[in-house]
Amino acid sequence: MPDPATVEETMKRVRHLEIRAKRLVQEAFAGEYHSSFKGRGLDFSEFREYQHGDEVRFLDWNVTARMNVPYIRTFREERELSVILAVDVSGSTLFGSHHLSKRELAAELTAILGFSARENGDKTGLLLFANEPFLFLPPAKGTKQILRSVREVLTADPVQAQTNLPAACNFLVRSVRRRSLVFLISDFLDTDLGKPLATLGRRHETIALHLTDPLEKDLPDVGKVIFRDRETGHRTIVNTSNSNARMAYRKLSRRYREGMQRQFKRFGIDHASLSTTTDYLPTLHHLLKRHVSSNH
Repeated sequence: MPDPATVEETMKRVRHLEIRAKRLVQEAFAGEYHSSFKGRGLDFSEFREYQHGDEVRFLDWNVTARMNVPYIRTFREERELSVILAVDVSGSTLFGSHHLSKRELAAELTAILGFSARENGDKTGLLLFANEPFLFLPPAKGTKQILRSVREVLTADPVQAQTNLPAACNFLVRSVRRRSLVFLISDFLDTDLGKPLATLGRRHETIALHLTDPLEKDLPDVGKVIFRDRETGHRTIVNTSNSNARMAYRKLSRRYREGMQRQFKRFGIDHASLSTTTDYLPTLHHLLKRHVSSNH
């Protein structure tokens, strides 16, 4: 878990992200956000007399019987959206080869998406998970909710550090009744996503944000290195000067990414990979534009 000084420094940076969030709203969410994510529900508005061409399924038989003429129920589009940020805080998210860890990247994404939702008048909720879901903040409006969510991501210290994505998906399906927009933020090292992810994608509009670090794709030639799995504690010595070892690592990493992408495609879930070392806003912007196109 980051020390208090690190958390405070990151929180200062997060407050500055509000400016970047407004830019994201203007460039990627304005119009596209509303057309892609809004208006998925209907609220009852009023009764009125049936007119030629109206939907027969909206006839209200009780009012019709009372008034002796056909009456229908009319609806208005529900404008408010609930955005759920489901964030993986397992041990592997503490890794970062440069100045930013995957956990800190997840915190920044929580801020960016939270502020973006706030600018559009939407609620944001938070789910933190590792081996199991262990914190859920129901959707609410306001800056206080966003900043608390960011702090919870940064300071999370789960008892069991392993990743269990199916458990998180099952929790959201069971606990979030109203159809929502779910951003699933994880390094997806639990590659057996299976049916729970498919069910989540059917129940809620789901977008996967894959947290990555350059060292997870390619090893530098720095001699013998001890690798420790942050989730299991297992240690392995790898001779990175061995070209065959580096090649095998690259192939294994590529197979993992390709397998993950196949699962997302199979379940119809939009996704993007965001690196700890590059500006993620252009990638996020492109993802949202693609998502809009695929939904029209």
